[in-house]
Amino acid sequence: MADATQQRIHETVTGNPVVLYMKGTPQFPQCGFSATAVQILKASGVANFVSVNVLEDPEIRQSIKDYANWPTIPQLYIKGEFVGGCDIMREMYQGGELQKLLEGVTA
Repeated sequence: MADATQQRIHETVTGNPVVLYMKGTPQFPQCGFSATAVQILKASGVANFVSVNVLEDPEIRQSIKDYANWPTIPQLYIKGEFVGGCDIMREMYQGGELQKLLEGVTA
């Protein structure tokens, strides 16, 4: 069962240019960190991205932490690579790194 969930996560992150695992949805984030992550993506010029609401699926909620070996949500993936959570996104955005990573990515 966990293997199937890990496979689903892998297909989602590798099959979409920008994926955000978050609590809630971009329109209605369910935590401040998720809301900030969405704002950072929008400020970086990402109009569309795939979001996965971990609150709707307890298996995904646990498995995503195992997938990246990262204990918290939100989690951002760009071009199949784990980028980080809210704090890392904020630091990368402020330093201009996130925008560079997102160049040429149309989600």
